[in-house]
Amino acid sequence: MNIKGKVAIVTGASSGIGEATAREFAKEGARIVLAARRVEKLQELAGEIAAMNSGAETLVVQADLSKLEDIQAMIRQTLERFNRIDVLVNNAGFGRLDWLENLDPVKDIQAQIDVNVMGVIQTTRQVLPEMIKQHSGSIINMCSMAGLVGTPTYSIYAASKHAVHGFSEALRREVKPWGIEVSLIYPGGVVTEFAQHAGIKRKTNAKTPAFMLLTAEQVGQAVVKLARNPKRMLVIPWLWNMTVFMNKFLPGLVDYTTIHRFTIPEREDELHAK
Repeated sequence: MNIKGKVAIVTGASSGIGEATAREFAKEGARIVLAARRVEKLQELAGEIAAMNSGAETLVVQADLSKLEDIQAMIRQTLERFNRIDVLVNNAGFGRLDWLENLDPVKDIQAQIDVNVMGVIQTTRQVLPEMIKQHSGSIINMCSMAGLVGTPTYSIYAASKHAVHGFSEALRREVKPWGIEVSLIYPGGVVTEFAQHAGIKRKTNAKTPAFMLLTAEQVGQAVVKLARNPKRMLVIPWLWNMTVFMNKFLPGLVDYTTIHRFTIPEREDELHAK
C-alpha cells in the first residue's frame, strides 16, 4: 500500500504508541483520524502534524471506545470528511495489573474488557462494511506479548489480548477475499504512560530489561510498515519470539520459573500469614 493520501484511523492517539503511530502516518502524507477521550491532546497533535507540512490532513474525534455510540459517531465523521477508510489501527487500550482478587470488578476487570476487547470488535465491525465495499483495507490490531504469554498480575489484561488474538485470526480468514488484510503486532515493554496507569507494584523489581525496551516511535514505525506490507503477526523486538517458543513448547519450565522467581517472592508475606 502506498500510504500517501490514504485514510487511517488511529484510536488511542492522544499519547504513547497511538500518538507516535499518527506521527509516522503523517510523515507518509496520510489523512489521519485522531481518536481518543482526551480531545485537548488530540488537538495539540493535530496542530503539530499540520506544522509538519507533509501534506497530511487530520480529523480530531473525541471518542470513548467502550461506548458504541462514540464508535459509530467516529466512523460517521470519518466518512463525511474523507469518504473512505483505508487503514484502521485499533490501538486504544489500558491495563490494570494486580492479583485478581485485588482488582475492582467494574473499574479494573469490566472496564479492561470493554475497551481492550469490545472496543476493538465494535470499531472493526463499524469499519468493515466500507472496506468490503472498497475491496481493500488494512486492519492492524495492537496486541501485546500478554496476548501470547500470560504472566502473574496480568490476568485480565492477558485475557483481553488473547481475545484480540483469536478475534483477529478468525477475522483475517473471513475478510481476505475482499482484499482486506488483518495484522497483529505484539510489542514487548514500551516506554509509554502504560505503567503509570497500570498500578504496578513489584517487591522483586521485576521489569523488562533495558535493552529490550522499545520506544513508542519504534512501534509506530512498525505499524506503518504493516500497513504498507501486511503480515499476520509481528513480535517486536524479535528476541521475544524465544519466550513465545518456550511458553508453547516448554510450558512446565515457564510455569516453574515464573512461580518460583516471581509469584512466590512477590506473595511471600501472604503465603506465610496465619
